[in-house]
Amino acid sequence: MTATILDGKALAKEMRAELAEQTAEFIQDSGVVPCLAAVLVGDDPASEIYVRNKQKACDRTGIESKLHRLPSDTSMDELLTVVNRLNRDDQVHGILVQLPLPEGLDETRILKAVSPMKDVDAFHPENVGLIVQNRPRFLPCTPAGIQQLLLRKNIEIAGAHVMVVGRSDIVGKPMGIILMQRGPGGDATVTVCHSRTKNLPEICREADILVVAIGRAKFVTADMVKPGATVVDVGMNRTEEGLCGDVDFEAVKEVAGAITPVPGGVGPLTITMLLQNTLTAARLQLTS
Repeated sequence: MTATILDGKALAKEMRAELAEQTAEFIQDSGVVPCLAAVLVGDDPASEIYVRNKQKACDRTGIESKLHRLPSDTSMDELLTVVNRLNRDDQVHGILVQLPLPEGLDETRILKAVSPMKDVDAFHPENVGLIVQNRPRFLPCTPAGIQQLLLRKNIEIAGAHVMVVGRSDIVGKPMGIILMQRGPGGDATVTVCHSRTKNLPEICREADILVVAIGRAKFVTADMVKPGATVVDVGMNRTEEGLCGDVDFEAVKEVAGAITPVPGGVGPLTITMLLQNTLTAARLQLTS
């Protein structure tokens, strides 16, 4: 039986309608308009599209967006100056430094320079530590979007064996941490796999929920998926045939119980959670 398609685009539209209501209520009560400032260095085409989509999403939910565009030859000192200025700007509630940065710029140093209270990507060490302790200020956008997808599609997380393929700081690590926490949206048994994992196909076949974020086109094949499993594809790869994920969608959908498409799966939810974090940041800064 063909898998149920987990339509992230439709769910994101529903969630953004909820967020627009919450934002309008916050503005009415506080007189403050939540503001997200994006910093884009260079002219990476994928980053351009992503930032443009974020701006459109902000407009539709009542969140102000500002774009700070810098040339590709921007120095570390120049970029840090921009970040520090945004940190001090009371009109800016969330700061997003679009990755990847051009070669020669230290991403770790830049992300650490963003104020933890405005770190709506949840990359700052302070925010990562709070997530590990299960008292998050913000949740990383892609893992949080996946968690919402599972919850709202009534996919059982508690007690499930979740396999995360990929150990990046952006998706793999925080995904595992979030789903293993106690409480709603957690209580899973989590295994994190990566390029050095031995017997990866056999291990993947044990997963009730398989989250794939390894950055290789169509890496997960049908023989790596347990019949009836939920498969969440985080990948976005540009090939000669067009966009595809890290999962061989056409083959795996005949085995899985539920699966996300690429595009239209995880991506729209990532942006939605960024907006949610921006509203949260505005609330926190109003009361701090």
